[in-house]
Amino acid sequence: MKKAISKAILRMFGWKIGTVIEDVPKCVICVAPHTSNWDFLIGKLGYTALGRNANFLIKKDWFFFPLNLWFDWIGGVPVDRGKRTSVTEQMVEQFNKRETFQLAITPEGTRKKVKDWKKGFYYIAKSANVPVVMIYIDYKKKEVGYKGVYHLTGNMEEDITAIRKYYRDVTACYPENFVQV
Repeated sequence: MKKAISKAILRMFGWKIGTVIEDVPKCVICVAPHTSNWDFLIGKLGYTALGRNANFLIKKDWFFFPLNLWFDWIGGVPVDRGKRTSVTEQMVEQFNKRETFQLAITPEGTRKKVKDWKKGFYYIAKSANVPVVMIYIDYKKKEVGYKGVYHLTGNMEEDITAIRKYYRDVTACYPENFVQV
């Protein structure tokens, strides 16, 4: 039901699904560019339209009744920042206890212009020993799709540079806020 509704909403607003790859049951999904609040909705609809469920991080404070039911249904994963363990450790725990876990993260960390990406997505993927699936949201083409699967080498600087290069031809909602490599 989620799949059909998501497809219909995307189509209604003129969006389409671009390149699709095989489903990767456990991965960190790198979503870029991220320059608008609409990115979450469009990305979530695009991924759900494929019959897949991307999880996303949300502050534990937002997981109260009845919002917790909504966030749980759409894939929210509560993060306890007051916990003694890091967010990376909390997410590795999620990967270890689930058969399928696809965690979507926007490495830019904000909708504003940033030169360097935050490293959290990298640390989580590396620590959980899962690949990075690269998803794009292209406003010029009105398309959501996959750039591919990237297996980390362990050289963080080279890996992040290589991942960022996949997004060179993607047009952000606010292109002036997307720093390309």
